[in-house]
Amino acid sequence: MIAIDIHSLRRARRHPAHLGSSIIRPQPTLPWLTLPNALSTSRLLLAPLGAALVMRQPLAQTTLPASTALCAAAVFYIAVATDVLDGRIARRRGQVSALGGLLDHGSDAVFVTVLLGALAWIGVVPALLPPLVIVAFAQYMLDSKALAGHTLRASWLGRRNGVAYFVLADTAITRDALQFSWPADSWLQALGWLLIATTLLSMYDRAATLYRTRGDRSSI
Repeated sequence: MIAIDIHSLRRARRHPAHLGSSIIRPQPTLPWLTLPNALSTSRLLLAPLGAALVMRQPLAQTTLPASTALCAAAVFYIAVATDVLDGRIARRRGQVSALGGLLDHGSDAVFVTVLLGALAWIGVVPALLPPLVIVAFAQYMLDSKALAGHTLRASWLGRRNGVAYFVLADTAITRDALQFSWPADSWLQALGWLLIATTLLSMYDRAATLYRTRGDRSSI
């Protein structure tokens, strides 16, 4: 951003040699105000919209009307597109940062948790899964010391769980958008319970690794 200094302009009338260096001054920019961060933040706005659409199903039914499911699917795939683009644009523009990584992963966690919460509300996935996802992310964030500016560190199982949460939500919504009868709700429930088990395993593994690491440091 460029600003014109009026006082420097008045001095330049008396001292023309200082005209170029004193009138135009570069202004500091906001490092967090970037396109990748804006794309990440958009998922926080899409989350309640997607959940509202999912929860509009007829009473006592777990299958969404086709039109509602199509709108929910559109919201979901727009969110996925922003998730793909924010990282690529950040790397291309040299705008990769710990804050950007936290915002990216945090918005992913909020989006998928809210969507899974809506699916749990209508009985498609286990009610235990959405709160467990956000607890696992909180552990992941605190263990990585992200609030202190450190880069997030995901485990092998944690990464795959993160993808599987999106796959579960996508499967439920796309099934209804395409008016398919498969997979049945029982299959989605089973996948949800499997994810609960792998999420708990991932949380235990992260906690055990942290405990061993602290034990090794204290023994040195």
